[in-house]
Amino acid sequence: MSDVTALNSLTESDARAALLRCCGASRWVEQMSARRPFADANALFAAARDIATTLTRSDWLEAFAGHPKIGDFESLRNQSAWSAEEQSALSSAAEATLRALAAGNRAYEAKFGHIFIVCATGKTADEMLALLEQRLEHSPDEELRIAAAEQEKITHLRLQRLCS
Repeated sequence: MSDVTALNSLTESDARAALLRCCGASRWVEQMSARRPFADANALFAAARDIATTLTRSDWLEAFAGHPKIGDFESLRNQSAWSAEEQSALSSAAEATLRALAAGNRAYEAKFGHIFIVCATGKTADEMLALLEQRLEHSPDEELRIAAAEQEKITHLRLQRLCS
């Protein structure tokens, strides 16, 4: 089980910065910071879920904007070590898969107006490509819900890391 002691002991500014690494939606960060101290990891995760249910489309888009594109190694270089680790399966992907991901990302952004968000941890490049292609078939509203759910998975994993 994760330990929230370190998060609880941070200054307000440092806590916000740590939480921002978990989710890029500033309203989520503000509300999470305001709920400190957390009794335990379960309280931390419950607060994250509660606040996520209040986020608007613009909040989610702000969160998505904090991620590198799947398979975009140039943007990964400028992101956190967590992002690079989460997409580590792409380092051994076939060139054709990487090109297909790049093309799929462009099509996805053109259709939905935001980058493709998937919890990449534990997924191969081919699995991520298949998900991208499948999700291109969704309506914008349906895809926003799915992308938000993926962001919540990423946030949860990052909160676990933050408290480990």
